[in-house]
Amino acid sequence: MFSLPWWIYLVVAGIIFSGYMTVRTAAKEREIDEAFVEKEGEIYMERIRKERERRQREAKSL
Repeated sequence: MFSLPWWIYLVVAGIIFSGYMTVRTAAKEREIDEAFVEKEGEIYMERIRKERERRQREAKSL
């Protein structure tokens, strides 16, 4: 096991660390994207509620 040069172990460790950071970053980005979509959905639903209320007020005034 120790017959390989020391720098090979560093390369393997670097590859493993890089893979870990890729997975971690992807999970964090997914979390951020979900929060953004949730926020945009709330804005959209609020706009729909306001439009519905406006139409109801107009219908009552007629």
